[in-house]
Amino acid sequence: MSGHSKWSTIKRKKEATDGARAKVFTKIGREIMVAVKEGGADPNSNSKLRDLISKAKSNNVPNDNIERVIKKAAGEGDKTNYEENVYEGYGPGGVAVIVECLTDNKNRTAADVRHFFDKFGGNMGTSGCVSFMFSTKGMIIVDSEGVDEEKIMEDAFDLGASDLSSEDGAFEVTTEPADFSAVREGLEAKGYKLLSAEIEQIPSTYTALTDEELIKKMNLLLEHLEDNDDVQNVYHNWEMPEDAE
Repeated sequence: MSGHSKWSTIKRKKEATDGARAKVFTKIGREIMVAVKEGGADPNSNSKLRDLISKAKSNNVPNDNIERVIKKAAGEGDKTNYEENVYEGYGPGGVAVIVECLTDNKNRTAADVRHFFDKFGGNMGTSGCVSFMFSTKGMIIVDSEGVDEEKIMEDAFDLGASDLSSEDGAFEVTTEPADFSAVREGLEAKGYKLLSAEIEQIPSTYTALTDEELIKKMNLLLEHLEDNDDVQNVYHNWEMPEDAE
């Protein structure tokens, strides 16, 4: 199951440098701004905003930062309009890659993403060229310390979860997108500690890389994409090697 564990990927990101964490704060802030403009500043009536506030807290974003972004997005002073764009392509060795962006300049973002694909041995394709290999799922990571597996399994399925697995000190709870908010809120209400909760693109098959040069290029492609300010999420079906976890 190497490379399949969502939690192992999240742990690597949580252990990132302060500079990388600051970028995470910025990216989540941008998502919150879009959610507020689409559904209002009251999390009680905006489930997407509730989910993003939970996501921000699980990434240790200070409450002051969260409130500041919500107020800014709700005010008349902020005229920035972010547009959602999704790019698809193949990385080195045929690894399928989906890049989700929020941008105020579509042309700049498309050029940047295409450049990274080209530079690191991949190619950007047309819409739909790889997304058929992925399914949209809610992924909720629950700290397993002191948690009985049978109890959380019963609770998760009662709340509407579709699957649960145990992985490296955590439980990975999978939901359909429509059930995500209810399951997340239900688990929190029952006192479970959530380490992460997001709607993800989950690959149906994985691609392994054995050539060292291809592995190096794939790592560089992911690094450059994730470092780009306009890129919110990068999903791929690379069967990551054990030493990457």
